[in-house]
Amino acid sequence: MNDLIIIGGGPAGLTAAIYAIRKRLNVMLISKDLGGKTNYRLSLPWIEDYQVIRGLEFVSKFRNELEYLEYARHLDGVESVTHADKVFTVKTQDGKEFKSKALIMASGAKQVRLNVPGEKEYTMKGVCYSALSYAPLFLDKKAVVIGNDELALRSVGELATVAKHVTLITDGDGQFTTDLGKKIRSAKNVTILDKHRVVEMKGDIYARTVVVKDSAGTIHEISADGTFVEMALTPNTKMLGDLVKLDERGRIIVDNANRTSLPGIFAAGDVTNTYAEQVLVAIGEGAKAALSAYDYLLPSL
Repeated sequence: MNDLIIIGGGPAGLTAAIYAIRKRLNVMLISKDLGGKTNYRLSLPWIEDYQVIRGLEFVSKFRNELEYLEYARHLDGVESVTHADKVFTVKTQDGKEFKSKALIMASGAKQVRLNVPGEKEYTMKGVCYSALSYAPLFLDKKAVVIGNDELALRSVGELATVAKHVTLITDGDGQFTTDLGKKIRSAKNVTILDKHRVVEMKGDIYARTVVVKDSAGTIHEISADGTFVEMALTPNTKMLGDLVKLDERGRIIVDNANRTSLPGIFAAGDVTNTYAEQVLVAIGEGAKAALSAYDYLLPSL
């Protein structure tokens, strides 16, 4: 039986795994891949790699270590997690079972996609799902944000501080009664297209144009240097069932030591209710979760 199982191979999971290994824990990381969101980087024609703080160097180092330590990883998706007599059982999609005394959930969250022609082709080639990560690069550029909720408004608000122009496309009426919403409504460099729906993305080697349809069925084309789909995140928590408490958005609730409502389960990264879905934040949260899990396990080691 393992001391610790970590579910998820993104920045939080990889960091937690390396910290756990260096604490001499018998650890198993289970994930479909290694790297998570760092496997996807937005390409923009005017940007060089040195201009972006990615945290990629840290994650790549940890990933390389895990690729070498085959005994500490199992590359597959997780089907379910059960808990009985202080033992966690993790069943993977290939039918294997792994047991441990403690568990770290670092399974991340899925981006909600539009599923329109051109979106998949131009993903990370002018089309992205995190304006907050790339907004500073849009100085004097034109950007499009697609979404209805607080995440979309926040993305528009941040882009509008640096971009030449930002177009917000919503298929509803948006949430413009908040202070941020009112600010966006009055911003001179923001255009809001209410009750519009994206039907296609066009371009060459990069996405250049967003095609939208209004409520009357009229087609419009909007040129953009970058397009951000900000339609919230879906946390990957299904495999947990009702083992831990979730917030109203389905994220795992953690305290400042990354402990969940069930002793022995810890969580880190985008799957939690921690502020900001950023790589560097996830790295720190992964380290905290591993240290917290080690403290929990120490009496039994």
